[in-house]
Amino acid sequence: MITTEDQDGVGLIVLDRHGKRNALDVEHLDALRAAVEKLAGTARAIVVTGSGTSFCAGADLRGVYGDGFRTALYAALRAITAAPVPVIAAVNGPAIGAGTQLAIACDLRVADSTAVFAVPTARNGLAVDPWTVRRLALLSGGGPARAMLLGADRLDAGRAHACGLADRLGPVSDAMTWAREIADFAPLSLQYAKTALESLFEPQPQEPRLDELFESCWSSEDFAESRRAHAEKRAPWFQGR
Repeated sequence: MITTEDQDGVGLIVLDRHGKRNALDVEHLDALRAAVEKLAGTARAIVVTGSGTSFCAGADLRGVYGDGFRTALYAALRAITAAPVPVIAAVNGPAIGAGTQLAIACDLRVADSTAVFAVPTARNGLAVDPWTVRRLALLSGGGPARAMLLGADRLDAGRAHACGLADRLGPVSDAMTWAREIADFAPLSLQYAKTALESLFEPQPQEPRLDELFESCWSSEDFAESRRAHAEKRAPWFQGR
């Protein structure tokens, strides 16, 4: 359900679970991490995309409430940011929650006309870590990040491109063309530039407090209520504790 291909120095990773709109669980996150690490050793650039009409619908909610999901998610995201080669997200449809996290972990984003970015954690009692919040704000700007995180807003391709969240507009083929161009660039220059840019996302002094608040969301009664509501197929009732 994670397919990989090396096309003359350009690695292609496809989330191939279109029956679930490419939603991620622990198994698929582990496979994604392994695919990135494998291709990073042979390819000069990598493209990540989804099969069917979705890039990634986010976390498979049957798995997000279980043990190990967050560990697997952040291991996959860190594999992308740690890869010594540029990674391009070809966002070919909705990138929701963990899908947006996957897209912003990549170095560049090419969005087609159906792309949608959203982080609706406030609707389900979940939370994204401070690294994700900081990265989203630096890439899209404070206004769009606030709208997405506090207002559960959705950015279509046009808005994402206008604010800088999407670097280019176009289909997967355009992302592959860009990756082939990048693959001809100087590898050491690219590795240095990526490392320098990643340093902008390093933790800030207030990080311990943010980490505490992040963990409290996942251990809260509201999170337990979200899990019950999902199982009972009803809207959750949050009480702020």
